Amino acid sequence: MEPGGQLDMQQLLAAAAAMQSQLMNAQQELADTEIEGTAGGGLVRATVSGQGELVDLSIDPAVVDAADPRETAQTISDLVLAAYRDACRAVDDLQQETMAPLAAGFGGAGQGTGGMPDLSGLPGFPGADAAGGAQPSGPESPAAPGGSEPPAEDPPASES
Repeated sequence: MEPGGQLDMQQLLAAAAAMQSQLMNAQQELADTEIEGTAGGGLVRATVSGQGELVDLSIDPAVVDAADPRETAQTISDLVLAAYRDACRAVDDLQQETMAPLAAGFGGAGQGTGGMPDLSGLPGFPGADAAGGAQPSGPESPAAPGGSEPPAEDPPASES
């Protein structure tokens, strides 16, 4: 901050550029990563990129039963789906692990709902009165701004 409490715009822009660079590096790291999921004790292996794209699928010939092709097809189908889901869960975990430090830099930890700071005590935000305090809610709330009494009505006009 500059003297007088002013935010230094150059520092803010430099911090934003650094955070954007970190985010891009993390995204590239995820894109370059491949995760393997398995099912059936390793009989089916699905390889997924760090962005969730299926890049390879391997099925062990031991899964194929030539005597029962219908059941074999269903079994292979189930195993492929399970292996893909296993890999996707691992990708989700990796994405959270990689992106969590960046999310914390955006103020995502220990603040209001959804990672947003609690602004209700600031003037102009819902839940704040003109002095910056929280407004009461419910029937005891003032009926008119700035007072607890409703505004007085004008007296009826008299004819002259």
